[in-house]
Amino acid sequence: MEHAILGGLQGLTNGFLNLDWRTLVMLFLGCVLLWLGIKKGCEPLLLVPIGFGCILVNVPLSEVMGEEGFLRTIYNMGVANELFPLLIFIGIGAMTDFGPLLANPSTFLLGAAGQFGIFFTLAFALALGFPQLDAVAIGIIGACDGPTAIYVTAKYAPHLLGAVSVAAYSYMSLVPVIQPPIMKLLTTDRERKIIMPSMTGTVSKTTKLLFPLVITVIGGVIAPQGLPLLGTIMLGNLMRESGVVGRLTKASENEIANVVTLFLGLAIGGTMAGEAFLRAQTLIILCLGLFAICLDTVCGVCFGKLMKIFTGGKINPLIGAAGISAFPMSARVVQREGQRYNKKSYLLMHAMGANAGGQVGSVIAAAVMLSVLNGMGII
Repeated sequence: MEHAILGGLQGLTNGFLNLDWRTLVMLFLGCVLLWLGIKKGCEPLLLVPIGFGCILVNVPLSEVMGEEGFLRTIYNMGVANELFPLLIFIGIGAMTDFGPLLANPSTFLLGAAGQFGIFFTLAFALALGFPQLDAVAIGIIGACDGPTAIYVTAKYAPHLLGAVSVAAYSYMSLVPVIQPPIMKLLTTDRERKIIMPSMTGTVSKTTKLLFPLVITVIGGVIAPQGLPLLGTIMLGNLMRESGVVGRLTKASENEIANVVTLFLGLAIGGTMAGEAFLRAQTLIILCLGLFAICLDTVCGVCFGKLMKIFTGGKINPLIGAAGISAFPMSARVVQREGQRYNKKSYLLMHAMGANAGGQVGSVIAAAVMLSVLNGMGII
């Protein structure tokens, strides 16, 4: 009897005996993610479940990511087969208004320019010795689009999912901090004060209905490997613009997106076990992700300056910063910065056009990379 009691007490202390520095660091990191989401409001819908999942998986002797663990079940249910990111893309499409982009199609070029950081970072990661598929997953952080990064990483570099996801969503939340210094550095005071004319053009309902269909077909023909990404976001937008499936549109925006976001965050947190996450490689990935998003902003603003020259000074280069896919956060940053330098400047709608272009551009960039890799026989 005494032996049984001692054995029981030992079982209660096994968790404490298995604590090590990596466990303590990851438990602290999970708390930091919770603090960022709850206290600072940084992408709380993702960082709160990610942080809690990180804590769960790093509790000593935890079996939540074991063969029959509930986080493993969630991971297999929607991350391992890329279902969760695609469902979120339907919701994003349902929430996105491409009207400003269609009213001023030239802003799509800014959305394309805002993706160059992806390819430069990909090349840099390859130069540092990362395997090709790992380099693609790292480069896609520059899309500044969490679902895209998760989709590509879960499919082709699942061992990097925790690091890439945390980098993607952390930097998305830090866009209002990252972008303004770059915007100021690359533009003159005169350029920042340029007032752009109000967008008076209207877009017909037919155009808005045809847009997702045309983009899906053309994008799918050019880069078929990325068709699931492109198709789901355009399906959501088609439902929005059709006006005949309001219940499906609202469900995609709200109930489905909310449930999937919860499961996705927990599953990502479940991949952040200390032995897999606490490596020098993780720190390099975080640095490369920051480099990618900064470079996206640089390319977008520089292209905005080029457009200013070709239009005879009618374009405020600041809107180029909205070419990244952090929708609509970066457009709001542009509006705020424009107002800071000129109270009469209203750049929001122009920036929304560039931002919507960046949303599509990031998906197309990922699709192109995957199709190129497929053509090379790598995937």
